[in-house]
Amino acid sequence: MDGTALDRLGSASDVSAVAGGDGEPELTVQRLLFDGPSPLVSADMYSSVGKGNAERTRTGVRIAKRSVLHTNSYFGRFPASYWQRWTTVTEVVFRATVAGAGRIDLVATDYKGHERTMASTTVDSANASTQLAVPVATTQFLDGGALYVRFTTTSSELSVQDAEWTVAAPEKLRPTSVVICTFNRADDCANTVAAMADDPIALLGVDNVYVVDQGTDQVQTREKFQRVAAELGDKLVYITQPNLGGAGGFTRGLYEVQGKGGDPANVIFMDDDVLCEPEAIVRMNSFANMTVEPAIIGAQMLYLLHPDRVHVGAEVANLQKLEAGVHVKNAISDKSAFKRKRQQDVRVDAGYNGWWSCLIPSEIVGQVGYPLPLFFQWDDIEYGYRSRANGFATVTLPGAAVWHADFAWKDWDEWHRYFNLRNGMITAALHIELDGRALAKQLFTDLLRYLVSMQYGMAYTLIKAVEDFLAGPDHLLDGGMDAAGSIRRERAAYGETKRHNANDVPGVRPADMFITPAGPTPNTKLEFAVLAKRVINQWRGTVNPGPVAISADDAHWWHVSLFSHAIVTDRSQEGVRVRKRNKAHASELLKRGVTALKRLRTETPTVAASYRAAVPKLTSRENWARLYSTDV
Repeated sequence: MDGTALDRLGSASDVSAVAGGDGEPELTVQRLLFDGPSPLVSADMYSSVGKGNAERTRTGVRIAKRSVLHTNSYFGRFPASYWQRWTTVTEVVFRATVAGAGRIDLVATDYKGHERTMASTTVDSANASTQLAVPVATTQFLDGGALYVRFTTTSSELSVQDAEWTVAAPEKLRPTSVVICTFNRADDCANTVAAMADDPIALLGVDNVYVVDQGTDQVQTREKFQRVAAELGDKLVYITQPNLGGAGGFTRGLYEVQGKGGDPANVIFMDDDVLCEPEAIVRMNSFANMTVEPAIIGAQMLYLLHPDRVHVGAEVANLQKLEAGVHVKNAISDKSAFKRKRQQDVRVDAGYNGWWSCLIPSEIVGQVGYPLPLFFQWDDIEYGYRSRANGFATVTLPGAAVWHADFAWKDWDEWHRYFNLRNGMITAALHIELDGRALAKQLFTDLLRYLVSMQYGMAYTLIKAVEDFLAGPDHLLDGGMDAAGSIRRERAAYGETKRHNANDVPGVRPADMFITPAGPTPNTKLEFAVLAKRVINQWRGTVNPGPVAISADDAHWWHVSLFSHAIVTDRSQEGVRVRKRNKAHASELLKRGVTALKRLRTETPTVAASYRAAVPKLTSRENWARLYSTDV
């Protein structure tokens, strides 16, 4: 980072603004970038060459003669529909420094994906630079639509630099802080902080960057972090604390900002292990400065292993079934951003936003309290639903995003599944009239599937989650530290929870692991009958002795249960799990599971009431001060 860039990293009062045509200040709300922050990312995520050639850089493009380049792309579109729906803005101005000759069109899409040209201008400045400013209304996008720019050249080249969308600036910008929490991902965290700090625009208007380190391999030992810390100076606040999970790490940022008092502020969460697009900070923060009333502003998640794929455009949860990440109708879901522009035109509403990158205004914390000490999993969902119940919406903003590890490449049979189940039940108990009988029936089916699939550790994880949910809110008083340690230790008693190198499986020669594909999926109407048959056969041992190899995609309960010894590919594709029939484990877990689920059927209303009564205490500043061992 050079001295000029450092000079620009001021406080919230140092507005990233330009003077409008009438001299009034304007706020940069979105930069028009032409390439990504990493070679891993295709430049086509930012702009697309429709004809001819163009040389694209991060902040500019040189378009050859007889060429067309447009920004009808994931990061290149301006989400006009969201700006009309949630902010006071009625006009946006496209600004850029241009040289050469060509035509520049501002094109709008509507909720059906149809296009219309909103404004057009021709430039012919030879080699001299021209400051371009083209206003366009944002008043006819309510159900959907976006704006993008199309550049067309004929007999001359056209150079475009420092392009951006601006709006009339508010009287005062909100103070802003960024919070990154980390646990033994020192290199990842150092890279994320550096990505933000090395961008000359991203931290404009950001007062503090909090790094909350909960690990033993600390970020402060990394040379890259030390370099950035020296450059950021007092802007960087480094905090060490016990491992309280993502909930405790991110909440620490809210806790520090709320403790300062003063004007309403924005707090932006950023995961430590993302490929950071610093522009996400600019877009979320500018949007939050212009909303009619405070709202949670979320960034979308792109897949790190498949950088063009969007995880979900907006999501809700099915609380009764404990299903997280349910995409709302018309939202893009696990699709390529190159192929699904139509789905990105329709404006959709989110129930919550994941905390991979998300902005929370301080007014919301002041009214609804801090997040629950759930350690991690469902903490973001619970907070989103609690905020909406108190009148604060969540807006997942298209074009604001970071790249995060693909969820589909994370194995479901892991210790974190305990928190997913337990915290899902807690969230459901708080926000709906949770039907314990229906949930017990659903979980009993899941339990049987795990047992016939020889996933005894997963069955134990489910049972433990139910038992600890029934134990009531006192189980949350340590912030989840004991639960996180104990579930990992206890799951280790079951051999299939360990991952092995595919060429070093205990007791099995590599040649003995012959891939055995799955047959057809059972008819839905016959599914329970098939499950019952598999239970009986597994109990009696009248199954294929194996060993067999089964791919991750074929590891369905109704296929794995045909064998007594299966080597199953881990979802991460890094190794295999060895599942072996164990009647003693199955018998013990079935008895314990039935006991826990019987209690769930009858005790859910009472337990739910206890959680609701405990929320004010658990989400209070005093409770988090106790967990952090700090003064209130």
